[in-house]
Amino acid sequence: MDKKSKMQSEKHLTGTLILSVFTAVLGFFQYGYSLGVINAPQKVIEAHYGRVLGIAPLDRHATNASGEDGTVPVPGTEPWGGTEGTLAPPADTGEDLAASPHILTMYWSLSVSVFAVGGMVSSFTVGWIGDRLGRVKAMLVVNVLSIAGNLLMGLAKFGPSHMLIIAGRAITGLYCGLSSGLVPMYVSEVSPTALRGALGTLHQLAIVTGILISQVLGLDFLLGNDELWPLLLGLSGVAALLQFFLLLLCPESPRYLYIKLGKVEEAKKSLKRLRGNCDPMKEIAEMEKEKQEAASEKKVSIRQLFTSLKYRQAVIVALMVQISQQFSGINAIFYYSTNIFERAGVDQPVYATIGVGVVNTVFTVISVFLVEKAGRRSLFLAGLMGMLISAVAMTVGLALLSQFAWMSYVSMVAIFLFVIFFEVGPGPIPWFIVAELFSQGPRPAAIAVAGFCNWACNFIVGMCFQYIADLCGPYVFVIFAALLLVFFLFAYLKVPETKGKSFEEIAAVFRRKKFLAKAMTELEDLQGSEKA
Repeated sequence: MDKKSKMQSEKHLTGTLILSVFTAVLGFFQYGYSLGVINAPQKVIEAHYGRVLGIAPLDRHATNASGEDGTVPVPGTEPWGGTEGTLAPPADTGEDLAASPHILTMYWSLSVSVFAVGGMVSSFTVGWIGDRLGRVKAMLVVNVLSIAGNLLMGLAKFGPSHMLIIAGRAITGLYCGLSSGLVPMYVSEVSPTALRGALGTLHQLAIVTGILISQVLGLDFLLGNDELWPLLLGLSGVAALLQFFLLLLCPESPRYLYIKLGKVEEAKKSLKRLRGNCDPMKEIAEMEKEKQEAASEKKVSIRQLFTSLKYRQAVIVALMVQISQQFSGINAIFYYSTNIFERAGVDQPVYATIGVGVVNTVFTVISVFLVEKAGRRSLFLAGLMGMLISAVAMTVGLALLSQFAWMSYVSMVAIFLFVIFFEVGPGPIPWFIVAELFSQGPRPAAIAVAGFCNWACNFIVGMCFQYIADLCGPYVFVIFAALLLVFFLFAYLKVPETKGKSFEEIAAVFRRKKFLAKAMTELEDLQGSEKA
């Protein structure tokens, strides 16, 4: 039976399905590229800002580290133990001198973090645009934002560069906020149940591939130099154009056609294109059942999602998996990696950092195969626990580095292990588990809320992390270790296994957990009254 089921799954992996999923996740490739690209040419862009604004540039040591999986790269100041950014010798003194570094830092911080603001703003419109236009047409339309944003950044040298880059990053953020909701929605709806988890992890693979390519292209001798940095910033527009034309070849989501529009024949045609020569009636029957359930529960608004007891546990789980991804500390690992490699005596630490990016990508590929074998919950828990142990090892290594030189190698190993465990679970799973936790009625609202939560945490990390790092130094990883422990305990107690389960089965798990929690509370109250 297992062999037969495996063969059936392989039959379902058609060329059209591969094309559709690949085309959709190009949106996440652009997301990853936009996350990683801004930090590599930081020093060069700041110097250009200084020339445009008539401000002496900040003397900073810009690293090629970049934010990971939804995190905003941190506006540059030196990691712990380094020197604060200072002005190069200026021609004048006085108030302008004091204000200059703050103005330049403000513009750079805006250039970095406005991307997340754009994502926060647009994430709430995902459900509306996806239902109004359909999944494929919506992705086609929002690509215009990506092309426009990348064009502004690519032309930054021909105008006020700081304003063009900030505007371009904001518009690109609007695109990524919409795309980060539409893509999981489309991929989960076109994927057969047996491949839903594996294809869902491709979102994360696209992100880390985008980050890695942006790191490599950001090297000085490629595009991260004074001449070519606008091309580097605007290059993901090529991926947007490619996605635009490939989307014209992709079928619409059969679930959208059947459940939302009631177009039975078109849904069958779409299924035949996606599944090949197989009988679509089994999936049509599943859709009919889901349609009836959706009709009985009606469309759920964001307000109803939070006020209804029916969805409360699922909403809390959806939000917490997003928070755990962003606050896991992965951004700190990428930010500090170059500095740690330098202190370990690596001649070219930037290449070691790119090596971390390669490991990141390789283990994302491995997670594609693991997620359907081990299940979502198991991998999520294993990833969090592995990251927790790695964070503790990182703290010990950094704290004792001045006393024992070999501790730098402990830190280096901890970096790689941290990244590996992130990609096992907390990296890819939050992107698609939200779509699995909710049925058709509440799904658009849930994806919008989860997307907003992810982007909001993204923004908080980008704006606040540097201050915390300056305050705590190497002990900043203690904070992440504590957070990871909280996330692990929450996941162990609350996150259900969604592998191969229908939405009704998942809902039943939440009802059972709620009943057990209520029973435990009543038992504690009874024991308390007996003692009294």
